[in-house]
Amino acid sequence: MIPSVLDQFQTPRCAELLGFDLVEADTTTGRVKVRFAARSDFCNASGAIQGGMIAAMLDDAMGPAVLIKTNAEMFPSTIAMTITYLAPARPGELMAEARVIQLGKSIGNLEAELRNADGDLIARACASVRLTAMEKATVPRDRSNS
Repeated sequence: MIPSVLDQFQTPRCAELLGFDLVEADTTTGRVKVRFAARSDFCNASGAIQGGMIAAMLDDAMGPAVLIKTNAEMFPSTIAMTITYLAPARPGELMAEARVIQLGKSIGNLEAELRNADGDLIARACASVRLTAMEKATVPRDRSNS
């Protein structure tokens, strides 16, 4: 993972599960590239990666784009996300590219694409996020399941 503002946070378990690896980050544009490791455990009965896992990957690329763009001053909480699935994904490396479209005072708009190792487009997403000042965004954790 490249050095970034994300280094100040512990990687969430869900991101670890997805094999999250930040490959590129542009603080000026809020554009990131994230590599994911799609495991066979993520497959549905047809052998393709289940759509919910793809949605999680896209969401887990768009959120860091906001953190990168705002130098971790704002925390994004997804309030709406639309996904278009274009091709089946198979286990292996998947690459997401996400970018900030617009950040307002309390709402942001983002988009992302997910591609396989051959560069084939798997899915696209658009999302709206609620922006919260980082110091107000902390959610208490139940440490009994850690």
